[in-house]
Amino acid sequence: MSKYGLLGYPLGHTMSPPIHKRLFELDGKADAEYEVCEFAPEILADKIEYLNSLGGYNITIPYKVEIIRHIDGLDESAKRYNSVNCVAVKDGKHIGYNTDCYGFLRSLEAGGARLDGKVLQIGCGGVGRMMAIEAALHGADLTIVSLPEFIAGAEAAADEARALNPDAKIKVITHDKIEGEFDLLMNASPVGMFPKVDDCPVSEDVIKNCKCVFDVIYNPNVTKLMQIAQDNGIKAIGGMAMLVWQAVVAHEIWDGAKYRDEDINALIEEMRAKLA
Repeated sequence: MSKYGLLGYPLGHTMSPPIHKRLFELDGKADAEYEVCEFAPEILADKIEYLNSLGGYNITIPYKVEIIRHIDGLDESAKRYNSVNCVAVKDGKHIGYNTDCYGFLRSLEAGGARLDGKVLQIGCGGVGRMMAIEAALHGADLTIVSLPEFIAGAEAAADEARALNPDAKIKVITHDKIEGEFDLLMNASPVGMFPKVDDCPVSEDVIKNCKCVFDVIYNPNVTKLMQIAQDNGIKAIGGMAMLVWQAVVAHEIWDGAKYRDEDINALIEEMRAKLA
């Protein structure tokens, strides 16, 4: 029996165990276990040996950077963001990966969204930094919208993206400077997340000027931003897709698992129903 897990602290309610349980079942490994490893910082060093005994594990806050000094090497994705959310055993070594970026790209692709057009991104902290850099790497004409107090962080992310792609088209503005039409609107901010479900990161007029919407938030399933988009006939992709797709990539890395798109789409809907 193979054992896997999720490292973090505190973890509270997490969707990871049911998602990974179904992915193991779909891959014919129904006897595999996926456990929650809620280890406090003061005991993490003592738990590394146990984590290394697992077939692989995921990492969430606050250990995505801390775990790097406890493993043997980094995949290109983890090097790019200096952040690890998945550890796999490769040739006896524990290697760190960042599946957030792959999950983000795969969820957009599955939803029919493109990153190589005019992209408007709201927020640029944490996951937003990754989204902005991936957008720049994929040829987006990117506009990042930031609150004044977070402009420095957004500019730093833009500089990182330019270092990776000198041809990147990126500008950072405040909300009052939004104008024009966009192929894709991405919300990387927490605005609209449960329990403040009536909040929206931009006005309805801005949403109407976008062809597609992606919201990184997965609770609620349909955010105010997504609802306004759908009410105006605009395609909207929610954060549950990204959550599931980054888990799919972890399984692909761990043991070469292969899945049918229709099964993953069904799993996304299953998890949306479980959340609701």
